[in-house]
Formats: sequence, structure tokens, C-alpha cells
Amino acid sequence: MRSILVIRVQPNLASSSEVIPLTPEKLLGTVGYQVQVSDSEAEVMKLAREVDASILHLSLADVAYWVNRLGEGKMDTPLLWWCAPDTAASSANDCEVDTSFDGILTPSMAGPEIHWTLHFAARRYMERKQWEQERKQLLSKLEDRKWIDMAKAILSDLKQISESEAYDLLRKKAMDERKRMVDVATAIVKAHQLLQS
Repeated sequence: MRSILVIRVQPNLASSSEVIPLTPEKLLGTVGYQVQVSDSEAEVMKLAREVDASILHLSLADVAYWVNRLGEGKMDTPLLWWCAPDTAASSANDCEVDTSFDGILTPSMAGPEIHWTLHFAARRYMERKQWEQERKQLLSKLEDRKWIDMAKAILSDLKQISESEAYDLLRKKAMDERKRMVDVATAIVKAHQLLQS
């Protein structure tokens, strides 16, 4: 992981009397990462496809929007939050935000801590993506099962047979037509609903 995108809604504006806060781009740049910073949505969507990870330098109130936008754009990179005095202070009311961060970076981190945080964020990201894929597969299987169970009930009622016989009939029909069982079951349920209305 070498290239990082920092997403910031508004640039940090420090008056001359204030100490300029340590930003993620300064910290990451000093330990050898290539960092790009943007506050433009169009530019973020373009750059997010080219980097190895994205860091949100935002308050938690703004995070949900950007997580959704990056998700819509199918951005496949780890996502981290920059937890610094400026972002933490503006996030006090939003500590229960429901989002999928893969890690958190802070200004007090040293080089090895940053490297390990990014390493574990990449691993966490891969696990999260795997869980999301497994969840989609399970939901799909549950949906398929629903159609098959409804078709079995319809066949059992219409043909006066047991559910196991209805299941065997569905399976045989699917093999004969070289279709998936769920496709045959869906066709039966929809035809039955059409005839009932």
C-alpha cells in the first residue's frame, strides 16, 4: 500500500495565531506514502479508483455521506478515519454513526504504527468484503428457498401429494428442462398467482 487519498470537505483554515494542526497528508508523506488530497466530489470519485486506500478527514456527521458515495462508485479500497482534535471535537454528537471503517489513524502515530494500521486495515477490508459476499450468497439462497417452498406447497395442494414428492417433481422438472430448480419454482408460483387473480 503506497498511494493514499485524503478526503476533506473543507480545507483546514488555521489563523496565524493558531498552531497548524498535523494533517494526514503531512504525517503520511513523512513516512513515505504518496498522498493526494481532495474536497471535490468529482475529483474524489476519480482519484478513489487509483489509490490503495482512502482516509476520511471529516467529522463523523459527514462520514456517512462519503461512505455511501464511495460505495455507489464501487470503490474497492480500505477506508480509514482520521481521528484528530478537529474531527473528534466536531464528532461528539455523532459517536453512534453506523459505518464500515477498516481503521483509524491519529496524529500521534509514528511510522511503524501507521504502517501496521494500514496493513491491518487492508486485512480488515478483505475480510469485510468476503463477509459481504457471503451475506449476499446466503440471502440469495434464502430467497431461492422461499420460492421452492411456495412451489412445493402449490404442487402438494394441486396434485394431492406430499411435500417430499412435490420436491422430487420440481427437481425432475428442472432436470428435464435443464433449468435451475428455483427458476422452475418461480414459474410455478407466478403462474399460480396469475390464475388465482
